[in-house]
Amino acid sequence: MHTTTITGLTAPNIFHDLVNDRIQTLHREAEEQRLAMRLSRVQRARREVERANARLRQALIRNH
Repeated sequence: MHTTTITGLTAPNIFHDLVNDRIQTLHREAEEQRLAMRLSRVQRARREVERANARLRQALIRNH
């Protein structure tokens, strides 16, 4: 029976590929985090604008 083992030049190549894959995954996750943070800032800004508009409407109603 013949078994294949990971030795010699194969192991460093596999390790290198795994490291590269992990680095790419971390970069992708970091970009997703940045996008999520931007989205949350945009949503917060929209809520603030809505509240400001509501305050302005109320002030205009009081003055008329």
